[in-house]
Amino acid sequence: MALRRLCAAVVAALLAGLLTVAVSAPAQAEVQHPRQEWLRKSTAGLFLHWGMFTAPKHLNCAEWERDVTGGGWTPDYWIDEARKLGASYVVLATFHSRLGYARPWPSKIPGSCATQRDLLGELTKAGKAKGVKVILYMTDDPQWHSEQGVQMLDSKAYSDHKGEQVDLTTREGFGKYSYDLFFEVMKNYNDLAGFWIDNDNEYWERNKLYEQIRQLQPTWLLSNNNEDTPIMDTVSNEQKTGMFPSYDYPAATFTPMPRLSEACYKLPNTGDWWYDGGNHAVDTRLNTGRYITNAGASIKSLMAETPMVNGKMPAQQEAYNNFMSSWVPPIQESIQGVEGAGYMYGGMQPGFWNDGAHGVITINPKTGKQYVHVVTKPRADFVRLRDNGYRVTGVKDLRTGERMSFSQSGGHLTIQGITKWDEYDTVFSVETAGQQGFYTGVKASATSSEDGFPAANLTDGSYEKYWDANAAQPVSISLDLGRRKEAAFLAINQRESSPTHARVSFGRPEDSSRIKDYQLTASNDGRNWWHVRTGALPSARGTQFIDIGSQEARFLKLTVLNTWGGPRAPVYFKELKIDEIRVGHSYPRSVRDGGLEAEDAARSGSARSEFCEACSGTRQVTGLGGGERNAVTYRDVSVATAGTYRLQLDLTSSAASSVAVSVNGGAPVSVAVPADRADVPDPTSVAVPLTAGRNTLKVFSTGRSLGLDRISVGGLPPSNYTPKTTLTVEPHGVQWVSPGQQTVKITARLRLDADDQIDNVSLAPVLPAGWTLTGAPATRTSMRLAGLLEGTWTATSPAGQDVGSVSIPVTASFQLLSSDRKVSGSVPLRTRPADRVFVREAEDSANVFGSTGLTSCGSCSGAEKVRNIGGSPDAAVTFPNVVVPAAGAYRMFIQFTVNGPRSYFVTVNGGAPVEVKLDGVGNNTPYVAEVPVTLNAGANSIRFGNDKAGAPDLDQIAIA
Repeated sequence: MALRRLCAAVVAALLAGLLTVAVSAPAQAEVQHPRQEWLRKSTAGLFLHWGMFTAPKHLNCAEWERDVTGGGWTPDYWIDEARKLGASYVVLATFHSRLGYARPWPSKIPGSCATQRDLLGELTKAGKAKGVKVILYMTDDPQWHSEQGVQMLDSKAYSDHKGEQVDLTTREGFGKYSYDLFFEVMKNYNDLAGFWIDNDNEYWERNKLYEQIRQLQPTWLLSNNNEDTPIMDTVSNEQKTGMFPSYDYPAATFTPMPRLSEACYKLPNTGDWWYDGGNHAVDTRLNTGRYITNAGASIKSLMAETPMVNGKMPAQQEAYNNFMSSWVPPIQESIQGVEGAGYMYGGMQPGFWNDGAHGVITINPKTGKQYVHVVTKPRADFVRLRDNGYRVTGVKDLRTGERMSFSQSGGHLTIQGITKWDEYDTVFSVETAGQQGFYTGVKASATSSEDGFPAANLTDGSYEKYWDANAAQPVSISLDLGRRKEAAFLAINQRESSPTHARVSFGRPEDSSRIKDYQLTASNDGRNWWHVRTGALPSARGTQFIDIGSQEARFLKLTVLNTWGGPRAPVYFKELKIDEIRVGHSYPRSVRDGGLEAEDAARSGSARSEFCEACSGTRQVTGLGGGERNAVTYRDVSVATAGTYRLQLDLTSSAASSVAVSVNGGAPVSVAVPADRADVPDPTSVAVPLTAGRNTLKVFSTGRSLGLDRISVGGLPPSNYTPKTTLTVEPHGVQWVSPGQQTVKITARLRLDADDQIDNVSLAPVLPAGWTLTGAPATRTSMRLAGLLEGTWTATSPAGQDVGSVSIPVTASFQLLSSDRKVSGSVPLRTRPADRVFVREAEDSANVFGSTGLTSCGSCSGAEKVRNIGGSPDAAVTFPNVVVPAAGAYRMFIQFTVNGPRSYFVTVNGGAPVEVKLDGVGNNTPYVAEVPVTLNAGANSIRFGNDKAGAPDLDQIAIA
C-alpha cells in the first residue's frame, strides 16, 4: 500500500511537470467535441441554488449541515425531480457567492464552509444510477463575503494551510483558494460531468486552470456564464426577460450554432435564485414556452428551482414538475435528439406566422422529420408558415395522432382545420420528400469582405463558414447563376451572433445586426441593372425570405442599405454577417391553399384571373382599380358568431394605392396599400364586422390597379397588444437647467419593428400647462415594417419662473386595425440646485458611452445609471461640454454605486488620469464622493474609465 501511494505521488509530480509545459499554448475553442455529445442530445438541465443562506438562513456551517440531514435531504429526490422535467443533468450551485460559499463535500482545504457528509458524492452516485449527469457550480466572486454581517471566508485558516498570507476577500486571493478547490474536486469525483463557472477569475486564467482541467478530466464539460470563452464547451445566457412573446428566450441570446448554449432561467415567477422562504408561483405558460422555443433554437433549458434546506421543492415548483412529467412524454421525439430548424440543420421557418401565431420548428437530423410547435395559437383554425422549399407529404398531430389536411403553394405550408389545440404547445409532425427548387453552383461576390470571411462563403453550403461585411453599409452582394435563369426568391441565413430583442443585459445594449432595409436588382451582363424590389426584413432568427416574383436574369444583386443595430450598441452596429444565401427558382405545390382564393370568387368589370408564381394556388385576380365596378365578390365568408374580425387581404401592387372592402352591402372600409410588386403578394389587414353564418364581401380599389391573391379571416389582436416599436426621444435623461425661463429642443423618432401595418400615425410632445411649443406634430398615413417617423420641436417654459420639476411626455399615437394605440417617452427637467454650476446624469444622451451600457436603477437619480465601466479603454463614459463660468478650481461630486473596492480613473480635458478609489456595499445604493478638479472657462471634457479593471457604476456628476 505504501509503495502504491509512493508511485501515485511520483506520477502526480510528473503530470504536474508535464502540465507546466503542455498548457503554455493559448486556449482554442472546441466548438464540437465527443465529450459534448450527451449534452447535444439533451433538452434540459435542473439548476439547483442551495446553500447556507437558503431559508431559514444559517451562518454556521455545522448547524446548516445538521438541519440538512435532520430535514431528510436525499439525493434521489433531486434526481427524480430533474427527470420529471425531462432534464438529463443537474447543476449544483452551493459554492455560491450569495449562499455563503458552502462546499457540499468534505474538504481538506480550509477557507469556507465544508460539510462532513459527502452530499456531492451522494448526488453524483444517485445521478449515475438513473442516467442524470451532475455538474458543479463554481464562483469567481468574493465580493459578497460579508453580506450577512458575518465573514464567510476564513483567510487565516487558508493562509495557515498554504504557509503564506492570502486574503480571500480579494479577487487574487479568492482565485488562489478556489483554484485549489477545482483540483480537489477533480481528484475525488471522477463521475462528475464538469464545472459550471460563473465568470472568470484572473488567477485561474493566468495559471491555465481550464487547460489543466482539459488534461486531467478530458471528458468533463466546461460552461461559462454570459460570455463566450473559447475553451468552454457551453455558453450560458442568464435570465433574459422582456421579449415578445415573453417566452421567446432565444430572441435575447447571441450564440450561433453549432456552439453549445444554455438558457439559464428561474422557474419561480418571483424571489431570489435560491429559496427565500416563499412558495412562489410558477408561470406554466411562460416556462413551457421557454422550454419549447429553446429546443427550437438548439439551446438547452437550464431551469433554476429553489429547494428548501431539506432539499424539497416548494409546493408550486413540485406541482410544475409533476405537470411536466405527463406533458413532456407525448412530444418527447420532437424535443429530444433534435436540432432547431430554420438554421444550419435545414427546416422550415420559425417565428411569427399567421393571425398572431408564433412557434418554432425542430428537426431530426437523422430522419429529416420536422416538428411544427405552435406555442401561441393563431386567431384562426389554420397555421400558415414558410416551407423553405420542403415538399410536404404528410402532417399529423403528434399528441393525438390525427392526420391533418394541408396544402402548399407560394412558398407556404398551410395546416388546415385545426380544432384541437394544446394549451401550451400544439405539435405537428411533418413528413417531407426533401428540399427542392434551389439552384446549386451559384457564385457570390461582394463590395466589402473582412479578411478570412470572403463572399465565397455565402454559397458554399457550409453554415460554419460565413461572410463578414467588414462594417460596411451599404454593402452589395452579387449572385451569379452562371447563365440567364428564372429566379423566384432568396433564402438568407444570417449569422445568429446577435440578439433580435433590443435590451440591456448587465448594462450592455443588445441589438440585432441583421438586415433591415434592402434593395434587389438584376442584370444579364453584370453592367446594366434593373430594379426588382425594395423592402425590409424583420429582425428575426432563422431563415428569411425575399420573394422577387418572376425574374429571368444571370445576376442578382442584394444591396443591404442598413441593419437593425444602432450606434448605442457598438458590439453589433454594422456587424452584418451571413452564413448562406440560396436562390430559389420555384415553390413546392400541392392542392389549393387554406385561404379564400380570389380566383374562386365572383369577378366583375375588368377583374381577371392571371398566373402568379409567388401567389397562393399560383393565381391572382388583377384589374382591381377605378371603383366598385372592378371587384372580387366573396358570397360565402362564414363565421360562427357575429363580431368584428381581422380580414387579411394578400395583395399585389406596383404603385401606391388603397383597397376597400364592403361587407353585406354596407359602407366600404378603406386602407392604404404601399407600392411593391405586381407579382409578389403582401398582406394588408382591415377590421370588418361580420354576422353569424354567411357574409358577402366585395373587394375593390378606388385608386390604382391592384391584384388580389387570397383573403383569410381571423380574430382581432388582443386589446393589450401594441406592435413593437422603438421610440427614441432626445435629450435622454433628467435635464438639469439653470433658474429662469428655459428653451428645450426635443427630437423624437418612431420606428416600427413589427411586421404589422399601423395607420394615422402622429408624433408630438405634450406640454405642461403654461409652456409653448414650436413645431407641428409629425404624421404619416400608414407605416409598415422598419418605417420611420421623425419630428423636432422647441418647448419654452413660462416666463418669469423656474422650471421646477416637470416632465414633457412625447407620444406616438396610431391605429391598429381601427383600434387606438400609443407609445410614449419623456423629457424630464429639473432646476439645478443653487449651489451647483453644472449637473448632468451619466445616462444623458449628450455623453459618449463607448462599450458601456445604460441600466435601470430605481434608487438612482433619474432611475438609470451607466454600468460596465472599465476593463478596457473603450469601456468609458465621457462628459463633453461640461460648462462652467470661469477658469479655476472646482469641487466635483460623483454619484455612483459599487459593491466592494473599485476605482475610476478621471481625465479632465485630456490631462493625466487621476485615480479615484471608492468603496460601498450593494449595486443599488447610491453614494457620493467629492473630487477636486481644475476646469477651463466654458466647455470642458471629463472622462471616467479604468483601462485595467472594472469601475463603479456611474449615476451623476455635479460641479460646485
